[in-house]
Amino acid sequence: MNRDGNDTIMIRTAPVMFDQPEITMTAAAAPADAPFFIALNAGSGHSETEERRTTIDTILRAAGRQFHLTIIDQPGTIDQIAAELAARAAAAGGVLVAAGGDGTINAVARQAVDHGCAFGVLPQGTFNYFARTHGIPEELDEAVHALLAARIHPVQVGMVNDRMFLVNASIGLYPKLLEEREADKKQFGRSRLVAALSALKTVLSPHRRLRLVLHIDGKLERLRTATFFVGNNRLQMEQIGIDPMSEAVEDGRLAAMAPRTRGKLGMLWLMLHGALGRMGRLDHADELATFSFKQMEVKVRKLARRHQVKVATDGEVTMMSNPLQFRVLEGQLLLLKPTPA
Repeated sequence: MNRDGNDTIMIRTAPVMFDQPEITMTAAAAPADAPFFIALNAGSGHSETEERRTTIDTILRAAGRQFHLTIIDQPGTIDQIAAELAARAAAAGGVLVAAGGDGTINAVARQAVDHGCAFGVLPQGTFNYFARTHGIPEELDEAVHALLAARIHPVQVGMVNDRMFLVNASIGLYPKLLEEREADKKQFGRSRLVAALSALKTVLSPHRRLRLVLHIDGKLERLRTATFFVGNNRLQMEQIGIDPMSEAVEDGRLAAMAPRTRGKLGMLWLMLHGALGRMGRLDHADELATFSFKQMEVKVRKLARRHQVKVATDGEVTMMSNPLQFRVLEGQLLLLKPTPA
């Protein structure tokens, strides 16, 4: 039993499987008595976590809604806890809920897809791209109230090899930036200024350009770039300033981008804006290569580490086998979205 008095069973997770049947892309009402199984990430510290737990508890108890809240205070246990909560949600006809940033939301969403249960979000991150794209409030009390009145909407997710992403996946300089940014945030605090200064340090350090061979929906392309980025989020595409790409991710496709710039000053401009969540207007042919797709193979040539590529998915960095296989899964995530006012 955890410190909140809620029962948490630590179990070994099975491999995540994504061979779910195709789901019709229409909204449906969520059962008014469906219990919530909430995974709350305690990454911001005890006092903030306790305040968030109290807010969730107070609102749901006042609404008379059954819920089970588990605090995740060890990052290495998130997959196990999310899998256990997803199994309970599926058995009870309930809703699996992630309370945290995009990385936490990704980890919990994987289990929602695997177990076929409905999924809710209480955003607690820096940029909250996934939540904002789907109209979910960033203020916790508003997000909890919205969850109570939400409807189920099947939404698409992206895949790279066997790993899911909701917002983006990337290779090259951007995963390195994320790793160093996370280390700097732990030392200096979580803010957009720290993110920008960390990006400055990363971009000015030595880095090499990727040599990529792409098979895009059956067509062969070659590309050289410092970083390669695949997006699955309309809001992020709009902030980058590539309107056709934002339309693509609303139309069952993924959006790929690669900066053409060779100089450090040009790359610095791109990455600083990316670290701040505002990449500016980058839809110029001489600055950025862009295209959309449903399936794509990306082979990285002349790897330093044989057959392994460092890949960032929704802010989490892992090593994956080369070549990388990107694809779309339409309607596989049953997301609770607020009803528009």
